[in-house]
Amino acid sequence: LFFVLGTVSCTLFLAVNGLYSSSDDVIELTPTNFNKEVIQSESLWLVEFYAPWCGHCQRLTPEWKKAATALKGVVKVGAVDADKHQSLGGQYGVRGFPTIKIFGANKNKAEDYQGGRTSDAIVDAALSALRSLVKDRLSGRSGGYSSGKQSRESGGGDKKDVIELTDDSFDKNVINSDDVWMVEFYAPWCGHCKNLEPEWAAAATEVKEQTKGKVKLAAVDATVNQMLAGRYGIRGFPTIKIFQKGEDPVDYDGGRTRSDIIARALDLFSDNAPPPELLEIISEDVLKSTCDAHQLCIISVLPHILDTGASGRNSYLDVMLKMAEKYKKKMWGWLWTEAGAQSDLESSLGIGGFGYPAMAAVNARKMKFALLKGSFSEQGINEFLRELSVGRGSTAPVGGGAFPKIHSVEPWDGKDGELPVEDDIDLSDVELDDWDKDEL
Repeated sequence: LFFVLGTVSCTLFLAVNGLYSSSDDVIELTPTNFNKEVIQSESLWLVEFYAPWCGHCQRLTPEWKKAATALKGVVKVGAVDADKHQSLGGQYGVRGFPTIKIFGANKNKAEDYQGGRTSDAIVDAALSALRSLVKDRLSGRSGGYSSGKQSRESGGGDKKDVIELTDDSFDKNVINSDDVWMVEFYAPWCGHCKNLEPEWAAAATEVKEQTKGKVKLAAVDATVNQMLAGRYGIRGFPTIKIFQKGEDPVDYDGGRTRSDIIARALDLFSDNAPPPELLEIISEDVLKSTCDAHQLCIISVLPHILDTGASGRNSYLDVMLKMAEKYKKKMWGWLWTEAGAQSDLESSLGIGGFGYPAMAAVNARKMKFALLKGSFSEQGINEFLRELSVGRGSTAPVGGGAFPKIHSVEPWDGKDGELPVEDDIDLSDVELDDWDKDEL
């Protein structure tokens, strides 16, 4: 069952291995409590974003617990299972595990912790950040936004990244856009709209940064722009609708905090994001970095270029790219190599010199793999990956218990292969007639 992904596997892992429990001084954080515990807090927070299957995270756990106990009552220490809560990890740009962030006075600008992974180093960094925060307060510098309650009470919030739309500008900006739009329809006199305003503004800035402007947050004064309000059947305020190109708008019915809004925006972004890269295994670093960073890496061994030519190889790569797109939310790594280029790797995965193209799904954490038994086609690979994603399929240990030596090779140039040039042999001096007579 090593291929079981998502909530079930994480829950089982935590229950068995207990990275953090309620008896620890480490506070477990989720999308439900993160805004209240961290963002609206006056305290300094150190937050670890981890994955239960990550070896580095497992080694950090006792040090993180020690630091949390030492800092109890002084600095808050939390942990987020970012494998289970991918939206929360995505919100803070988490790309690898463990990632540690410091949430100081300005909770919307978390700092990356780059120090050592010992409890002493973590405590020193926390106290240093705390000293800076206190000095800022002493000198009258608040460090910007520090409390969700303060922002809401003042009615403040920088709305620079919320796009105001009107009857005249809506279609031009939204309807034909390739971007995703989350649009709030509001009334200026509406109390719930006023409460939402700072959350919407803060979320707009964060979403713009995280999605590089591919998801946009906008607002429409429905009391002024009545044509739009009528077209979309707005009956209450605030109403939030999601617009995506070629689809009917849908209602957003999630929470109204910035973290809720950001989480949904990032989900929409991942739905529309490009698939993961498909990389050729040209060095050990490519294999290790891809397989160590993902729960599964899908490795294809394609026929030699002389057997398929460029068009044949590209057709296989196209199949892989389509599957990478289909399963992109699984956050798997995708790799390929040419038959014979990495023969040791082939042998360790039970491919070993025949039956190309071949495919293996590898769990580098457990050093186990599963082989594609069906056809190397969209249908065959889809069935293979679907079985893996629900924890089914037979697995075997990687030969030798670790990845073998990977040879550095030149990347494919995209062209048809060429046979090696052989030296011309001059036969003019060979007396074949005499040789034939002797033989007879």
